[in-house]
Amino acid sequence: MTTLDNLAIKKQFPSFENELIDSIIAFAQIKEVKAGETIIRKGQYIKHVVLVQSGSIKIYTDGEDGGEFFMYFLNAGQACAVSMVCVTQMEMSSITAVAEEDTTLLLVPLAMMEKWMSQHKSWYKFVVANYRNRFDEILRALDQVAFRGMDERLSFYLRRQAQQLQTNTLHLSHQQIAADLNSTREVISRLLKKMEQRNLLKLQRNQIVLEEALLGEIKI
Repeated sequence: MTTLDNLAIKKQFPSFENELIDSIIAFAQIKEVKAGETIIRKGQYIKHVVLVQSGSIKIYTDGEDGGEFFMYFLNAGQACAVSMVCVTQMEMSSITAVAEEDTTLLLVPLAMMEKWMSQHKSWYKFVVANYRNRFDEILRALDQVAFRGMDERLSFYLRRQAQQLQTNTLHLSHQQIAADLNSTREVISRLLKKMEQRNLLKLQRNQIVLEEALLGEIKI
């Protein structure tokens, strides 16, 4: 069982003042989830604001055919902006959140979120920054869908995965990539093969190795 102290929270949320951290320790619930576990489902009522203490989460929305479309990651030190909106407005979730790896969450009750907004400037700034960052992520996702071909979307997706996981070797199946991009396995396999022929990556058994020509200036 994970326990929290001032230093553990300060490491991931360095902008929080000590009084806010003490309040988080007193009132937030700790929830541990395993990789692949669904944290939030579309249509679910959310009762807490979700902070990521460790690990990472993948956020999905629905595709045109009813499948799930990958939007962005939430990493340690970040919060789920959708949970903030749904909690305060008492609305159902419009997204699905799945743990990318074993993850520890801090669940903040609505009453405390509202209280902290007026009592702690660092919490107010944190909430506003999370709204802005998630809005920017959504704009990038929309740009990929509306203005990019599937080949560009695939390149962007692979680069983003490499940056998130800090490795050029991705253990992703063609079917998993197709599901994340709301495409088909056949289309993804064909595009990956073309990228391999252009020396952008190497296709190996159960993994994809990205070359520098594709990674560009991404730091991993």
